[in-house]
Amino acid sequence: MDRVKGKVVIVTGAASGVGREDALMLAREGARVVLTDINEEGGRAAAEQIGESAIFVRHDISSEDDWKAVMKAVGDRFGRLDALVNNAAILMMGSIEDTSLEDWRKMHRVNADGYFLGCKYAVAMMKNSGGGSIVNMSSVAALTGIPVVCAYSGAKGSVTALTRSVAVHCRLNGYRIRCNSIHPDGILTPMTLGFLGNDIERLRLENDPASRFCDPKDVANLVLFLVSDESRFINGAELRIDNAQMVVGI
Repeated sequence: MDRVKGKVVIVTGAASGVGREDALMLAREGARVVLTDINEEGGRAAAEQIGESAIFVRHDISSEDDWKAVMKAVGDRFGRLDALVNNAAILMMGSIEDTSLEDWRKMHRVNADGYFLGCKYAVAMMKNSGGGSIVNMSSVAALTGIPVVCAYSGAKGSVTALTRSVAVHCRLNGYRIRCNSIHPDGILTPMTLGFLGNDIERLRLENDPASRFCDPKDVANLVLFLVSDESRFINGAELRIDNAQMVVGI
């Protein structure tokens, strides 16, 4: 317990799925959590479940004005920021032949531009409060070829390269800010189940050791570690949660 006691953490996309599990787990371990999402009902419900150590802010991560508003809310309520979990994302199916330019730009506006803005404003606040940790949710799609999610793969590849750039920048400037990316394969969330169907038990890792689908809690455990001081020497890393999927191939 108390692995992140007193730390102030922003979790984007916290109304459901991995983001919600991240927020709940971080709060259980002592963090003060700022939950953000465009889903106000789900986000407020999650914040209320946590209690006084959490607040909810409606937040479109592709909007720079929204990022400014989130940072102001953090400063007004807590006076500092120790970690950002860039988790919110959208998923659209489509190969290089099926994906329109409009869909490509929409995917990058949220999944790449939104993460850029988060890193930019988090660094600005963290460098004045002693440093911190940025955790960017990427994907194995950034590391290998998954043809059915062309635009998603491109956006997550951008996040992965951004992560390395931020990590090196902060190290060279002595900011004591770490930045790492997480690369899951399949996660059993409302977003992915919308494409896979609702037969959760069939997909669970514990029922099938060859499965490539994990629970949100599996990701949240790694997020907790990266936010905590236990990972103080892990910086600029690409951490896979894929049950060796990258080894066996698609």
